[in-house]
Amino acid sequence: MLKGRLGLEKARIPHVNRHGLLWLDRGALSVEVGCLRFVTAGGNLDRGSYRIPHQAVSIILLGPGSTVSHDALRLLARHGTLLAAVGEDGVRCYTAPPLGPDRSDCARRQAELWSDPTKRLDIARRMYAWRLGEVLPHRDIAVLRGIEGARMKKSYKLLAEQFGIAWKGRRYDRNKPTAADDANQAINHAATAVQAAATIAVAAVSALPQLGFIHEDSDQSFVLDVADLYRDSVTLPIAFAVAKEAQHNHKDPIDRMVRKRAGQEFRTQKLISAMIDRIKDLLLPPEARETEKE
Repeated sequence: MLKGRLGLEKARIPHVNRHGLLWLDRGALSVEVGCLRFVTAGGNLDRGSYRIPHQAVSIILLGPGSTVSHDALRLLARHGTLLAAVGEDGVRCYTAPPLGPDRSDCARRQAELWSDPTKRLDIARRMYAWRLGEVLPHRDIAVLRGIEGARMKKSYKLLAEQFGIAWKGRRYDRNKPTAADDANQAINHAATAVQAAATIAVAAVSALPQLGFIHEDSDQSFVLDVADLYRDSVTLPIAFAVAKEAQHNHKDPIDRMVRKRAGQEFRTQKLISAMIDRIKDLLLPPEARETEKE
């Protein structure tokens, strides 16, 4: 560690110069002779013992079947490396300790944009433009939400027709989550999986999950904003594909089928990495993004 401004310690290798994510599962993360070591029975890595370059990555995602020692947490904290406990392929995010990158540019820029009503609306309009494929002229967030809601109803109907699913509308009772039909249950589970991926992405750049531009009340408002950017391209295709599969697969529960397919899609599309890039595109000015690439 190096002494930074005001005597605060900071990591020797800035996060801008590190690699991004490292996935570990089915093993034990510990410290051996001052180095981070992962012994795995076989998962994302082949069976064996691996020395982990903890100073050269920004975040370690620890998957199912894994344990972590107190000494490993101490070493990660010392070098400013994040650790998140996640589900298979990142379809759940259980915890992300408050150990962020050594830069606050995303958070500061997000707070600046959010605190200015005009800039906040501009960001919301930009996010809607990404989702809807056009820049809407309206400058009332309620109107924008209404337009997006109407478009979503059409998307549900079109995808249901594409996958051959009988669709009676979006219905969900929080008190009776399993009472909904297969398609609605699959949408719920797929949305949860994509939200987990967005949680990881927001944590990885140290953005502020509470400061959403479209969502407002939740303490995960910005996470929901990011997740919704992929509702049409990731969440709904996963959900309706599983609903179609469920017509012939009566053995596996819907949530398990969704998690499995979501994990496959996350890997194929490199979803979390794409979310991180999209967050930076949204929050950071072009000159700041160019500086990160140097």
